[in-house]
Amino acid sequence: MNESLQTQYGYASAGLAADRQRVLRNTYWLLALSLVPTVLGAWIGVATGLFATMSPGMSALVFFVGAFGLMFVVEKTKDSAVGVAALLGFTFFMGLMLSRLVGHVLGYKNGTSLVMTAFGGTAVVFFTMASLATVIKRDLSSMGKFLLVGAVILMVAGIANIFLQSSALMLTILVLALGVFSAFMLYDIKRVIDGGETNYISATLAIYLDIYNVFQSLLSLLGIFGGDRD
Repeated sequence: MNESLQTQYGYASAGLAADRQRVLRNTYWLLALSLVPTVLGAWIGVATGLFATMSPGMSALVFFVGAFGLMFVVEKTKDSAVGVAALLGFTFFMGLMLSRLVGHVLGYKNGTSLVMTAFGGTAVVFFTMASLATVIKRDLSSMGKFLLVGAVILMVAGIANIFLQSSALMLTILVLALGVFSAFMLYDIKRVIDGGETNYISATLAIYLDIYNVFQSLLSLLGIFGGDRD
């Protein structure tokens, strides 16, 4: 009887591990696919100058309404094929919103190099966090609350700085965002590996937002410290 129970337990463990690997694999594939509409959206935004003349306050309003509205749709449809389409629509919108920053950086003489450096740096952060997530054995679920508080503080500080226009505060926000969302990346990937997130669309959405914020922070910092106007 004990042997029978052990055999059943072994099959159940193997099945659970296979399910987790499937979710992780689908997440990575969808994450790679989601970068295509992001790049397309950024390219269209830069080419048309869609957000170039929009005030920071209006741009922030469009971003929050559009981003949170589309994220709501993604979460509502995550158990169907519609969820994939909703996610890709969300990433296209995020690309459009990124176009203002990308266009500004491309205005530098070395703008293309800065964009590629930010992309490469983000890729390094992602692969580092993904590797750590597979190596670390301890449960990281307790990180979630602290990271969420950090993200909310950053969001509030970012909104406040629209009115304050403080360079020092902006630099502080960018550096902290780089750290917080890098840690979030580790946390979100580890959740998938540990079975805490079983829906690959939700998992992709979370990791995509981490990557997006890391890239945006890196590109902004590179533009501030490495932009060449000559």
